Amino acid sequence: MIAEPTATASSRSSPVQNENSVVEVNSRGSVHHTGVGARHEVRQKTVRGKRRVREGSENVKRGHTKSRRGSVCRAENGHPNNGDIEAVTLFEVVTMGRSAMQAVVDDWIEAYVMDRDSALLDLISFFIQCTGCKGLVTAEMFRSRQDSNLMSKMVEELDEGSGLQYKKFLAFPWILTVTWPMDIDSGEYPLTMSGPYWRRFRSEFCEFVSVLVSQCQHSVVFDSYLMDTLISLFTELSDSCVRAFRHTCTLAAVKLLSSLVGVALSLSVAVENSQRLYEVERTKATGRRGSPRLERIHIKTTELQDKRMEIENMMDTIFKGIFLKRYRDVLPEIRSMCMEELAVWMKLYSSVFLTDSYLKYVGWMMHDKQPDVRLKCVLGLQALYGDPLLLPKLDLFTSRFKDRMISMTLDKDHEVSVQTIRLLSLMSQSCEDMLTPLDLKQLFQLVYSSHRPVATMAGELLYARLLQNPGASSPSTPQGGASEQETQSRLTAARLRALLHFHQNTQLHHHVVYLVDSIWDCAGALLKDWSSVTSLLLQEPTSQDTGLTQAEQAVVVELLVASVRQAAEGPVLAGRNTGKRVISAREKKSQVDDCVKLTEHFLMVLPKLLSKFSQPTETAASLMKIPQYFHPADSPPGENTKLLLSALLVEMAAVVELHSDPGLLEAAARSYLALCGEDTAWLSLAHPARDSLVQRWTDSLAALLSDTLKDGTFNADENKTKEILATVKKLTAFHNVQDLSPWCVYELLSPLLSAGGLPPQVTMEVLQCACFAVVWNLNTSGESLTSREKAVAQRSQLRLFCERCLRCLSHADQSVKEQAFRCLCDVLTAHNYQWQVWDPCCFGPLLYTPDPKLQRALLAFVSEHAFAGAEQDGHSRASDGDMEVEKLEDLHRRRNLLTAYCKLIVHGILEMSMAAEVFKYYMKYYNDFGDIIKETLSRTRQMDKIESARSLVLCLQQLFLRLKREQESGASCSSGVQTFSSIKELARRFSLTFGWDQVKSRESLALIHRDGIDFVFQGFVQSSERPSPPYLSYLTILSEFSGKLLKPDKKTVYLYLQRYAGEQTISNREESWQPFIYYRASLLATGAEGEDAVSFVSSDTLKQPSPANRSLSPSVRRGALVDGSNGRIQPVLLQSAQHNIYLKSNEQGTHTFTMFTFF
Repeated sequence: MIAEPTATASSRSSPVQNENSVVEVNSRGSVHHTGVGARHEVRQKTVRGKRRVREGSENVKRGHTKSRRGSVCRAENGHPNNGDIEAVTLFEVVTMGRSAMQAVVDDWIEAYVMDRDSALLDLISFFIQCTGCKGLVTAEMFRSRQDSNLMSKMVEELDEGSGLQYKKFLAFPWILTVTWPMDIDSGEYPLTMSGPYWRRFRSEFCEFVSVLVSQCQHSVVFDSYLMDTLISLFTELSDSCVRAFRHTCTLAAVKLLSSLVGVALSLSVAVENSQRLYEVERTKATGRRGSPRLERIHIKTTELQDKRMEIENMMDTIFKGIFLKRYRDVLPEIRSMCMEELAVWMKLYSSVFLTDSYLKYVGWMMHDKQPDVRLKCVLGLQALYGDPLLLPKLDLFTSRFKDRMISMTLDKDHEVSVQTIRLLSLMSQSCEDMLTPLDLKQLFQLVYSSHRPVATMAGELLYARLLQNPGASSPSTPQGGASEQETQSRLTAARLRALLHFHQNTQLHHHVVYLVDSIWDCAGALLKDWSSVTSLLLQEPTSQDTGLTQAEQAVVVELLVASVRQAAEGPVLAGRNTGKRVISAREKKSQVDDCVKLTEHFLMVLPKLLSKFSQPTETAASLMKIPQYFHPADSPPGENTKLLLSALLVEMAAVVELHSDPGLLEAAARSYLALCGEDTAWLSLAHPARDSLVQRWTDSLAALLSDTLKDGTFNADENKTKEILATVKKLTAFHNVQDLSPWCVYELLSPLLSAGGLPPQVTMEVLQCACFAVVWNLNTSGESLTSREKAVAQRSQLRLFCERCLRCLSHADQSVKEQAFRCLCDVLTAHNYQWQVWDPCCFGPLLYTPDPKLQRALLAFVSEHAFAGAEQDGHSRASDGDMEVEKLEDLHRRRNLLTAYCKLIVHGILEMSMAAEVFKYYMKYYNDFGDIIKETLSRTRQMDKIESARSLVLCLQQLFLRLKREQESGASCSSGVQTFSSIKELARRFSLTFGWDQVKSRESLALIHRDGIDFVFQGFVQSSERPSPPYLSYLTILSEFSGKLLKPDKKTVYLYLQRYAGEQTISNREESWQPFIYYRASLLATGAEGEDAVSFVSSDTLKQPSPANRSLSPSVRRGALVDGSNGRIQPVLLQSAQHNIYLKSNEQGTHTFTMFTFF
């Protein structure tokens, strides 16, 4: 606080002068009030004047302290429990809590009435403290605004010599000089500090400004002194280059304006009441000459109007002096704060602020780069459009910025998108014609958004505009004697037709499940009205109602199944991020209740639906999914339930026998699995029904194969081939989800795998079904393997199946080859898993290791089919939509092949060196397979760091040798050979995968450098014909890993390099030795030589440039690194040069050094 001497009161009676007095003050808070200039002027005063000033300052300070302590203790029975510290300054009081604020403000007003200069300086001190300023403030009295030199004194400058900043500004009648250290603008000040203490500070600070204006609104607000000083203070500090000043004082200013808006509203109400009272009194006094009461009311009304005008002038001053400068501030928090408060002003005081001249700022800031600023604009507009009385004033703004608001529904910030859709919904509710059909069409498409809150908000708009009142065809009240149930059914039918019309007309998305998820929160009652929906589907067309078309019936069935799934499982959809969502007990109970209801309903209705829609494959497949969501009762089923379940099983079997579509068969298999669950009461009925189906299929297939398979050759006509294919498809679909081992499916299909003349499509299905049989046999090893003979038979079955798949890899049909590859990967992965979880105490699967021929075949297949084809360009765009879809499908297929192969490496089925061929394509196919290859590299490193490093070395060396052979042949590099720069970039990417923990990867990096040096120098003998090693340029690639080495390791690697280099005659002037010099420089951490070798490093040809193009630095020409003059290694280092040093932490947290032999 600033305690001002009482001598200032006497100075007001002195003649007007530019600088009457200088006050030297001191505060016990963070702000001190002394200054060099002030002290210089104070020394010129008499000793008596100094003593009088000091005594007055102490008296005032003592009086304020006593008053404030009393006010704090009065509030809430002595509230100051914050560490039992008594607050003295306003800053301390505000941070204590709003409970003491009312009393403190009252006491400050009393002090202001007694001595307004001292109290005002106390308030100024508070606001400067709130900025976090830890400097000096000098208060200087000023009495005349007409000083010609005044503006030249208003400065803000930096004194680099002392490390201080100065700001001198006018807060009439004071000239304040603030001096603070330069680090105040570091970003740490009360409004931005973390912690619960400072998080409360912002709200308490705003509350203080509001309470101050509220308590002063009937008195000192209109004294033309307090508000002028505060507005001047905020105007000057909000224009400072210091972020803390600008942010804090802008917040105080806008909150001050918001509080003045409240005062203006109170005055407006008082003016209206006075005017009404005046009219009443004037009516009563008709015929009288004059009335003193009328005169008093008129005078009071005039006074109130003058006060309101004065308040509006203050608001206008703040708006023009502060808001107009700060609403486009470089700090996003200030811009956001300005937009938030502007919306409050327009909402509360619409007569002044809700005009186009103010609304334009909101429209402009909707284009701000920061999402929080855009969000505040949208939230403010929601409050305005939500009030019907304010809508007429928003017409011009709507016409000008409606397009911008619609475009913000696609904002990159999801919260802005959600709130913008909510805003447009409010606009649509207030005026139906405000959004055109084209606008609505664009908004309705957001129901298919991948972000669920955006889709849900768009679903609410869709429901309000299309489904809530679908038209006159759906009366809301019973008509013509119709019952309420019939009326509800007609309303549901009308809403469903409107939803169908929307889905069919958009043609944006083919998956109805996303549409159902979007409107579930608002249209859940409609979607769960399954009785009305099924009645609509089962309704026969009449002369009055033609009913639904076949396409509409298919969509209604999809809606029905999607609503069943949503009710049973909740909003869990692929591609729609919902975040982590914990289902509450209430939601879980609601799901169970819905499952019970749908079970009771569809157990009666589903057989009829299957009977009616058994022919359309897609419709029947959708209906077959419904039993998966049944919730059978725990008690044994009654007679009625048994009859209904039997009828359902009969219809399901009839549909399965009728179709061979994979989607329908999979849905049927999963439904049978749900009905045959071990914990369900329907097992006794559903299990025999499923077994009879499988038995019928196996008997039929055995009979067909006995006729068509003779002497190892498949010979069948077209009809029998189709019948065999359909039967195998059914067995495959059911074998995918259920164990059909009791029916010996593998033994039944095994002769087909070795038969000749088998059609490709049949071969694919047989491979898939046999793969499922082998996998189920492996999964049940713990139960089925009871002797060693059975384990040997299982391994023989696995080996035989792998051999047959290996033969299929050379099949003429591409689909058969891919199916055989996938089956091989699946059975090998399943066998590895069972081997890992095998209990040694009992019989388990015997180890099976793929032979080298099979491993090479798998590698050749993935290299040919996953990475083959045209070069992938991540920036290319297909002109035709169908071509783009085909490319995406082909990419998905190739990614699946590569993922299956990488699983074999990650699970240790294949040798880790086999991954080198995959790592080669990391950069070339980064856009297509970068994530898969990177994950494979990470997993292999977790398995074995050394072997993973060896695979990287093998990858780089193979690429380098391939490029070297291509160049030595004299031919231009083919498309399959990577250039030198691409190999170097690949090495750089590999080095980045080691991360920042250099200690963790020391062994791997040491191995990479050691093998690289051996690769270059081992076996080389220098001669006149061969002055340098042929693979010396590989050191340039190896240098990409030097940056990951620790300093001790660099020295060790350097000495290892010198073992080979010391035996050679190295000429620094020869271009052939430039890679060696570059690599050595990277180890010694000197960048000069590395810069000189840039031209060689970036070369894609590895050809030596001409002598005219050589550019060697002086240090290289002198051979400084050869003779070791740039850094001699001490003998103690030479003694430990053959060891690498590891830094480890023991249990006590101290560091110890562990040695290991490097070579």
